[in-house]
Amino acid sequence: METVFLIFLGASLMLSLGYLKNRYLGFYGQSPSDYADARGEAFDLRTHLNGPIVCEGVIYGPTGRVTSRFVGDFDAVWTGNKGVMTERFVYDSGDEVLREWNLTLGNDGHIRATASDVVGEGQGIQSGPTVRLKYKYKLPENQGGHVLDTTDWMYLAPNGTIVNRSQFRKYGIKVAELVATMRRKETA
Repeated sequence: METVFLIFLGASLMLSLGYLKNRYLGFYGQSPSDYADARGEAFDLRTHLNGPIVCEGVIYGPTGRVTSRFVGDFDAVWTGNKGVMTERFVYDSGDEVLREWNLTLGNDGHIRATASDVVGEGQGIQSGPTVRLKYKYKLPENQGGHVLDTTDWMYLAPNGTIVNRSQFRKYGIKVAELVATMRRKETA
C-alpha cells in the first residue's frame, strides 16, 4: 500500500511541477503586463499592421520538427479603430489559404478579432511592444476540422519588423507552433 501511495505522490508531484513550469515559466507564463513598461516603441495595430505586409514563417508539429513553411502577402486597411486585414498564404506544399480578419481596437488597447475560420470572437490586447491575441481556430475539413485553442504573441522589433509566435492546443496539449516575421512590403 505504501508503494502505491509513493507512486501516486510522485506522479502528482511531477504533474504539478509540469503545470507550474508551463503556467509560470513557459509560453503561457507570459502576461501583457510583463511588457507594459518595456523599452522601445509601443505596438499600435493601426500603424504596424497597416498597408502591404510580407510574412515568412514555419510551422512546427507536436514533436518540434518543422512540418510546413510558408510565405504570406497581407494587406491591412484601417478606418479609425476598425481594420480589415486580408491574408494570402502559400505553403511549401503548394496549398494556398486566404483569410480576412476584421479587427476592432478599443481605446484601452483591447482587440476584438473575427475571421471565417475563427470560432466566435478572438480577444487581444496591445501592451508595450507586444500584442497578444487568443482565439479558437477551426482547421479545414481536409485537415480534420478540429478546433484548436490558439494564442498569438506578436513582438515589435526595433526596426519595425514583427516577430509572431503562436501555439495551437487541443485539450491543453500543444499540437503545433508557428514562428513568423511580418514586415512592410517594399514598394517600387
